[in-house]
Amino acid sequence: MNPQPATGGVPAVLVLEDGRAFHGRSFGAQGETLGEIVFNTGMTGYQETLTDPSYHRQIVVMTAPHIGNTGVNDDDPESGRIWVAGYVVREPARVSSNWRAERTLEEELVRQNVVGIAVDGTRALTRHLRDRGAMRAAISTVETDPERLRERVLASPQMAGADLAGEVATAEPYTVRPPEGVAVRFRVAAVDLGIKAMTPQRLAERGCEVTVLPGGATAEEILALEPDGVFFSNGPGDPATADAPVAAMRGVLESGTPLFGICFGNQILGRALDLGTFKLRFGHRGVNQPVQDVHTKRVYITSHNHGFAVDAPADGPFATPYGRAEVSHVDLNDGVVEGLRLLDRPAFSVQYHPEAAAGPHDAAEHFDAFCDLMAASTDPSSSSGRSAEPAQS
Repeated sequence: MNPQPATGGVPAVLVLEDGRAFHGRSFGAQGETLGEIVFNTGMTGYQETLTDPSYHRQIVVMTAPHIGNTGVNDDDPESGRIWVAGYVVREPARVSSNWRAERTLEEELVRQNVVGIAVDGTRALTRHLRDRGAMRAAISTVETDPERLRERVLASPQMAGADLAGEVATAEPYTVRPPEGVAVRFRVAAVDLGIKAMTPQRLAERGCEVTVLPGGATAEEILALEPDGVFFSNGPGDPATADAPVAAMRGVLESGTPLFGICFGNQILGRALDLGTFKLRFGHRGVNQPVQDVHTKRVYITSHNHGFAVDAPADGPFATPYGRAEVSHVDLNDGVVEGLRLLDRPAFSVQYHPEAAAGPHDAAEHFDAFCDLMAASTDPSSSSGRSAEPAQS
């Protein structure tokens, strides 16, 4: 007989759209939730994962077996709320033990009405998703019949074709300033498509005053701020639906203003360059993805959260409406495009998360590269500010 998960919750069931069912006990709020089910391979950073807006409308499975041992605090969230649609763990911590903890993870899930489940079979579930791909699912403590629950899953919306960035972006602009003692060197306009809090902080640490704009900001509204550089953030949903951010990015590219994109921002840059995007089978989510710079051959261990990717030729420079461009980084696990660089304009992007919240700091230098582009662009004597040069190790 399998041991019961370490939670005192009520019986709960997880049902996938292909009919696979997992029984366990509730972890967090009781009720019912639906979304696309994905897995995260990180052994740390569960609080940052829960509050990452890119997980909007997704049920997240944690592959690390023991979750919740450091509790929850009010310093680490990446946004003002938990965004995951549901949460799946194997063995919830019975107690939290960390000097920064202010409450337990389950208390936070209950407080924010997030439905979760503890099941013994997270390894089998992850293997199933790797074989079959990400799919729709539901967690319920109120519907005990898997077939009836599956009917509701099949009636729920799919992630392909979902336009979600506007649901998570800020409604009003706000500013993140450098910490005390750090002088303002650059002014950055950041388009919020689901931005993580650590991203403007990383820029602010480097002397950037960051004005965060709603995701629907136009090129005219962005450029009216006269920024030294423009940043496009991560975010949820299908990039094929994000026509407004693509139009805004094209306007920024036309202006020649230095530009940097992360994750969804990388996909938006791809679309702005007339490239296609596609949905990955099960996506990249975790803090241990190996990515290689195609020029330096340096391998970065990086943090990821994306289910879509850019379709771009990786065998050398290609023509775009804004001059030549190239793939700058590739994932060593599956060859997916992990970065783009324009050769004739100061613009680049990466598919992964150099802000490292949570995750390794290998790629933090990309923020420095963005600052270098802005410095070169604002110095009339410089001739190197018109392209995004590879970051050097």
